[in-house]
Amino acid sequence: MADVLALVEARLRMALGEPDARASVTFLGTDRIEVLRFTDGDVVRYATLGMSATPMTDPTAALADPVRGPRAELVLSVRAGRADTDKVLRALAVLAASPQVEGVVVAPGASLDTGEPLWPGAPFTSVLVAEPGGLVEDLELDEPMDPVHFLPLLPMTPNEAAWKRVHGAAALEEKWLERGTDLRDPVRRGVEV
Repeated sequence: MADVLALVEARLRMALGEPDARASVTFLGTDRIEVLRFTDGDVVRYATLGMSATPMTDPTAALADPVRGPRAELVLSVRAGRADTDKVLRALAVLAASPQVEGVVVAPGASLDTGEPLWPGAPFTSVLVAEPGGLVEDLELDEPMDPVHFLPLLPMTPNEAAWKRVHGAAALEEKWLERGTDLRDPVRRGVEV
């Protein structure tokens, strides 16, 4: 487990540089989740570290396989200086712990809801999990372990999240694209849907 996390952190450093801050959160009955902050000009990126220590297990499976199964970490990118986004650390740790706590498999197209603003004054209470492979390449692990995917998170307003539930993730992403939405803007308004 520790070896996987060391490899994950090395991959994050290779892709994003040196973290300028880190915090850790431990929830009762779960492994520790760390959140690393990387600053690149006017963009701040937050990446979880700890979610990939064990594979995510299908909640309908009779037994959890300690080796095989999907592994992931979460990455959130926002514009710096427009909001107090550092308060997102706890929300990200909660989302990263959800496979252990709730037995969910976090995958592209999924919605993850925090039930409260992602940071103080944020118009977002949930995120859309986007496709991996862009900012941070997947990390291949020794067989029979599955690779670690680095899943981008796209903040959603409550209206966007409701529209996504009806029409799907691809339709929401298309709306954002049509409108030229800056998904890194921590104070953006929701698109009209």
